[in-house]
Amino acid sequence: MTGGAAGAPTTHELIAPNDAPRLDVLVASHLELSRNQAATLIANGRVTIDGRREKASYRPRAGERIAVSVPAPLSRAVLAEAIPLNVSYEDDDVLVVDKPAGMVVHPAPGNWSGTLVNALKGRGASLAEGNDEGREGIVHRLDKETSGLLLVAKTDRAHRVLGAELQARRIVRRYAALAWGHVTEDRITVDKPIARDPRDRKRMAIVSTGRPARTDFTRLARFDSADLLRAHLYTGRTHQIRVHLAAIGHPVVGDDTYGGGGGRRLVQLPPRRHFLHAAWLQFRHPVSGKEIDIRSPLPEDLRRALAATAQGSLPDDALAGDHDPLEYFGFYRLHL
Repeated sequence: MTGGAAGAPTTHELIAPNDAPRLDVLVASHLELSRNQAATLIANGRVTIDGRREKASYRPRAGERIAVSVPAPLSRAVLAEAIPLNVSYEDDDVLVVDKPAGMVVHPAPGNWSGTLVNALKGRGASLAEGNDEGREGIVHRLDKETSGLLLVAKTDRAHRVLGAELQARRIVRRYAALAWGHVTEDRITVDKPIARDPRDRKRMAIVSTGRPARTDFTRLARFDSADLLRAHLYTGRTHQIRVHLAAIGHPVVGDDTYGGGGGRRLVQLPPRRHFLHAAWLQFRHPVSGKEIDIRSPLPEDLRRALAATAQGSLPDDALAGDHDPLEYFGFYRLHL
């Protein structure tokens, strides 16, 4: 892989809210950067307040216009790799991949190979160029250890249409999640803004100046130690479901980052795996307008974990056989 010239910088603008934090914290939370990255942008003159420069410690006044110019990273060629993929749907315009846990979606520092984009390029099919090199075709993302359905655009037209549909919240994404403890009600909505954790750039957090984020949760089953939930994403912030469940005191089972990693062996989850699966994807085809409905059965590792969690709570044959356990729990029945 070789480096190349950087592209044009990206400009972001925001209006300072009431009681805004210091400038570096505000920029970091708005752009999902670390505080050090934001401070570097400020020191290099890439952040202005109503056209003037200020220090990182400056506290913007309500209504001040903040402009941030983020330089593009050096380009890096993404190689095609012969990595098998489970394709759930494909035509001339789009494809839906059933991503396994452990696969990163697109190349980034520390993961320049073995990603979904490397595998997509290895198939030899066309992919939409998109807005960023190394993310060709990607319409939305899944966390590394989250399995399930991911939508890919094969043409630029499909990418534009699907991007607009995603922005308008017309692409429906529902996840199966196992959460420690018991939520207070069978239906619960978490509507809390999310941004990069100012104390740890590898984590996200509930931050008052973050980007709006809403998740609807429906309890499908209650076991001794955990609840099986259906999560409906209205927005697609990084780690959204995991952060929202942790924020209400019920982290995803197996989620080491947000407090759900303890007890992993009790539910027979492998190392680094968390119980979160993108099981149901619905979207309107970007060319034909046809409604597409794709479902992904619960993977074997999560089937075992669910059986271990539910032990003694269900009939012996409830999770046996080749059928999808999510069907048994009514995951696809919206009237629940």
